Amino acid sequence: MRGWASRLSELGRVVCFDYPYMVDGRRRPDPQPKLVDAHRRALAEARSSHDGPLILAGKSMGGRIGCHVTLEEPVDALICLGYPLRGAGKTANVRDQVLLELGTPVLFVQGTRDALCPLELLASVRERMTANSRLYVVDDGDHSLAPTRTFLRTAGETQADVDRRILEQIRSFLDQYAT
Repeated sequence: MRGWASRLSELGRVVCFDYPYMVDGRRRPDPQPKLVDAHRRALAEARSSHDGPLILAGKSMGGRIGCHVTLEEPVDALICLGYPLRGAGKTANVRDQVLLELGTPVLFVQGTRDALCPLELLASVRERMTANSRLYVVDDGDHSLAPTRTFLRTAGETQADVDRRILEQIRSFLDQYAT
């Protein structure tokens, strides 16, 4: 997410934070209520020093927790980079309830090889969502939005090219929903 924070800073002020488990050096994430609380505190701190549009952007779990936060706190838009619609494993639950409750516009940036968010599953959830949503698909992208080296070589591109296109999609989304 640090790389994305740097890229997103081209579009406006970016405030980063770490969840408590990360600060403590633990690998296992905290329970969801603790994650939401930490996210809300970071949002309140950002809000106290900023009077423009507020957008939550998160990678994977950070995007999912950001969605939960917007059910309680007003923000202008959400950006979910590699949303984990389901957990790992064949029997993992689909995490769609929060998306169905959203009222905040959301941009999903998903890779075609992301096993945590099959695009056909996300499409069926988006059809049932009431919030405005957009999807930008990264060809051959994994959960980290990275295509394979073979794909990049064949396409004559670099990861930086892919990231620039994603940033342009984010800019377009924000122009529509966060002005």
